Formats: sequence, structure tokens, C-alpha cells
Amino acid sequence: MARGFESKDVEYQQAEAGRERSGKPALSPAEREDASRRRSIELALARSRSDLATASSPAHRGMLEQAIAELERQLAAYHA
Repeated sequence: MARGFESKDVEYQQAEAGRERSGKPALSPAEREDASRRRSIELALARSRSDLATASSPAHRGMLEQAIAELERQLAAYHA
């Protein structure tokens, strides 16, 4: 049983060493939050566009078009 824990520890140490060697600077908590928020907007936008492609009700299509416009506005604010 101890052998399994030992191999997991070695695996963890190797992963940590690989991260340190990647050369990328660590992101601050605020930068991670911004990246997470931007990714969430991108995913919501992709989902809304997919839903729009299959929507048949005019009211539903209108709602999705408004949602897409708002998500695009939010995404543009991150790139500005």
C-alpha cells in the first residue's frame, strides 16, 4: 500500500517540476479570474450560436440573437 502512495508522490513531484520548467509566468488570482470569465463567455457564446442554428420559434431566435449580441459585447470588452 505504501508503494502506491510513493508512486503518486513521485508523479506529483514530476508534474510540479514540469510546470516550473514551462517558462510561463504564474498568473495572479485576478488574471486567472479574468481568464476563467473570458472562457465562460466564449463557451456561452458558442452554445448560443449552436442553439440559434437549430431554433425554430421566432421568439426563441430573437432571445438567442439578443444573448449573442450581449455576449459578443462582453467579449469585446475583455479584448479592449
